[in-house]
Amino acid sequence: MPQKTSKRSAPWAVVLLSGGLDSATAAAWAQARGFRVAALTVRYGQRHAAELAAARRIARSLKLEKHLEIGVELSRIGGSALTDLNLKVPKNRSAKAISTGIPITYVPARNTVFLSLALGLAETLGAQDLVLGVNVLDYSGYPDCRPEFVRAFRRLADLATKAGVEKTARFKIHTPLIRKTKAQIVRLGTRLGVDYALTTSCYAPVTRGKRVFACGRCDSCHLRLKGFAEAGRTDPVPYGPHP
Repeated sequence: MPQKTSKRSAPWAVVLLSGGLDSATAAAWAQARGFRVAALTVRYGQRHAAELAAARRIARSLKLEKHLEIGVELSRIGGSALTDLNLKVPKNRSAKAISTGIPITYVPARNTVFLSLALGLAETLGAQDLVLGVNVLDYSGYPDCRPEFVRAFRRLADLATKAGVEKTARFKIHTPLIRKTKAQIVRLGTRLGVDYALTTSCYAPVTRGKRVFACGRCDSCHLRLKGFAEAGRTDPVPYGPHP
């Protein structure tokens, strides 16, 4: 854990902030560890802007020192129901189906691209710490959420950067949620003061006026609702109405 220092002399950590439950908790975790948090949100051509708005709300709520948005049009590549409106988001899948295989909501190379951007920001800030809210227990089988991927990228960071080659920095990728259940994540975030009403996790939300409603039927909603139920809490985001 970083030593207690004044805020200005504390080390930076770059946190990937998507606007979801996990990334909000990861940002709060980094703050609690004493880091100055530089949050990075990526506009990658996702099918809805609700998560971008959520990321901004979370950054304001946690009073993060820096919040940067970068655009990378992964929708031009396609191959995912999260970026291609012609592909349907799977709904009403069983827990067994969710835990088997790689679903169509996987965005090709997303975390590789996101971590590369975070690494560039870290070099600019003189930071050695990157924080990623990935999870391998309650998740949808994405290959870039696994510990093997994180370890491989950390090795790449040392090889691919000026700081790594000159050995002025040794990058660390923190994954504080990687082996926690969604219920454990909810409990952790609640202790850290995360306002989960500001977050969004749904893959197919519907907007009614100024309000955004989660579908309650996609894989992400299923896992989120399961986590809150097992934590003995009520999810504060609104669900429905949907066609």
